[in-house]
Amino acid sequence: MAARPLVARQPNERLQALIQEAACSNAGLARRVNMCGAEHGLDLRYDKTSVARWLRGQQPRGRAPGIIAEALGRKLGRSVTLDEIGMANGKHLASGVGLQFAPTVLGAVEQVCELWRSDVGRRDFLAGATVASSALVEPSRDWLITSPDTQVARSSGARVGMSDVEAVRGMTEALSRLDHRYGSGHIRPVVVHYLNSVVSGLLAGSYKEQVGRALFGAASRLTELAGYMAVDTGQHGLAQRYYIQSLRLAQAAGDRGYGGYVLAAGMSHLAASLGNPREISQLARAAQEGARGRVTPRAESLFHAAEARGHALLGEARACETAITRAVDALERAEGAPDSGDDPPWIAHFDRGYLADELAHCHRDLGRPREAAGCAEEALAAHPEDRARRRAIGLLLLAGAQAQQREIERACHTGTRASELLGQLRSERGVEYLEDFRRRLEPYAEEPVVREFAARCEVGAAA
Repeated sequence: MAARPLVARQPNERLQALIQEAACSNAGLARRVNMCGAEHGLDLRYDKTSVARWLRGQQPRGRAPGIIAEALGRKLGRSVTLDEIGMANGKHLASGVGLQFAPTVLGAVEQVCELWRSDVGRRDFLAGATVASSALVEPSRDWLITSPDTQVARSSGARVGMSDVEAVRGMTEALSRLDHRYGSGHIRPVVVHYLNSVVSGLLAGSYKEQVGRALFGAASRLTELAGYMAVDTGQHGLAQRYYIQSLRLAQAAGDRGYGGYVLAAGMSHLAASLGNPREISQLARAAQEGARGRVTPRAESLFHAAEARGHALLGEARACETAITRAVDALERAEGAPDSGDDPPWIAHFDRGYLADELAHCHRDLGRPREAAGCAEEALAAHPEDRARRRAIGLLLLAGAQAQQREIERACHTGTRASELLGQLRSERGVEYLEDFRRRLEPYAEEPVVREFAARCEVGAAA
């Protein structure tokens, strides 16, 4: 028999660190792995010598690495990934992490926890990830055709109750308010660390069915917020992964309405940022179809407004007008309904101001500056002062419409107000709107008011 080639192995320091964190001996880990494997129908017979080999860099075959991760996760009270135990074999990062709509609840938890952990531990690596175009729409198809999860309850790990779920919800609301006021550059690191350090542990705990559904719903909302923040910090590839995982968590929660929201308010707007107009409308229509009969008129309004954005970017004026009419009618029904207080928290913010903001984008893209200006002014009148980023974007939409109407002095004055507001934020999205407005001023570059505005922006950027 030919001798096997010698391969120099590196010690598995990740596994060593986890064993120490779990306060577990080599023999104790082997015993836990064997017991966990038995639950999966595997006859594993590892001992302390086996663990010593793993620590020297040997990787067991087949399903064993996953069983090891699960056994350690139970001891630690949180989800543990193959990457964390040093046994992912190079297949775990940017090419695939977070891009799959997992077929099982266990797979969903593993996938989203791996995304959170990779984001915290390898921020630079994931920040450079590009958007996978095929994965913009494919998850919506999976969401539409996947059967509901029959059970999400767990019986191992630390006990999780509704008070824990309420804590996650409260944290989400607080972080969202801070994000609106100061921009995602300040807040996103806090969100990601909270997901990785707290929410992952809750998902790995034990909970009854009702609590589990609520927990998955709360995790979905915070994961969607992290996705939006990735957009606001210019990390579109990372945002896509968060949105896909938020969609999967919403499925585990049994909340079709929120799944539609993730598609229409999250993924379709990501497609808009990337200049993929056809995908915008496709995602919005998937939201309408998948959540039909499961949402309030206010959510229907948002879904139709998202579809209108896609039609506008494609220059499909008639289809855009149809979607706008449906959006306006739905919001009027929401505001006139006696049970409008039944709106879930995730859609309660969508009011006349937000709809006017969406319509301003539509009219801008259809080349209707007068209508765009009117909608932008309506949005600004409705947005309170603490929606600082939203107000800055509304001001830039208004300034752009004024420039399109050759009201250059007014446009620069409005743009200055927006620039001052952006100076208080850390928002890449806001900066992109400012750059778009400056491009619209280029035909008037020699006018004194435009030169003065450009100089003011340069000073602000340097500061």
